[in-house]
Amino acid sequence: MGNIFVIGPRKSGKTTYLAGLAYWSKRKIAFNQKTFSVHPLNEDAKYLAEQAKNIIVSGASLEGTRLPVGGVSDLPVYSFEIEVKRKLHKNERINLVVKDAAGELFDELESGFLKSEHEDLFQEFFTKDIGGCLIFLTGWQGDSDEYYAQKLSFFTKKIDFYERTKDLRVAVAITKCERGELWPGRLDPEVDLFDVHLPQTKLLLQSEIAPENLRFFALSTFGVLGRNDPRPNRINEPGWDGEMSVLREPDKWQPYSIFSPLYWLSTGKRIS
Repeated sequence: MGNIFVIGPRKSGKTTYLAGLAYWSKRKIAFNQKTFSVHPLNEDAKYLAEQAKNIIVSGASLEGTRLPVGGVSDLPVYSFEIEVKRKLHKNERINLVVKDAAGELFDELESGFLKSEHEDLFQEFFTKDIGGCLIFLTGWQGDSDEYYAQKLSFFTKKIDFYERTKDLRVAVAITKCERGELWPGRLDPEVDLFDVHLPQTKLLLQSEIAPENLRFFALSTFGVLGRNDPRPNRINEPGWDGEMSVLREPDKWQPYSIFSPLYWLSTGKRIS
């Protein structure tokens, strides 16, 4: 079983990503990506799938995860069984448990000081039964690189403080890669996205995390309109927290690479 947590800035698409994953059971994935099916197992995951169906597919925005009022006990936990379909080999099943960190936790990293109740959440995330972390980064222009490097410098110190430097896998993903400036670089994101747009962030992570425990990805929950129409399948509209992204054409919803980082975090291998 793979136990991981997802962390990133507010509005980076973490909860929408997990809802899309929960919803995408036995549905076609874009551009001949590896076939897999997702089965929500617990009530939290099934609720996410329903939210995707009732909110995202209807063209509305999903409300993000809030900081748990009751502390660790109120932390949302999503359990999935993911089956990888293979033509020439036996299908592979992965049980995955995901904890979703509210964006406010990432925001606090910049100050280097965490509220005591939030420190309890990080303590929960870095327990030995957690095998991996998926970091969402959505900015790429302006001072995004410096901003992320500052926050992740403190984050890597937390990894060291909780003695997880040798056994915690860290997948770093540029999300919302359906944007026209990013889409061409999705095939080799480490070179064509991180080296180009977030070099300081990449260097910081490589200096603090062992190479075997660090990988870079690009993913898109909404994807593009089609192979011959690479416009983003999303538009920005007023939502629950200012301007929010929603599906442009729900009937053409095809996520891109949403499973790849989860597979690596769970197995330590690239999906093949």
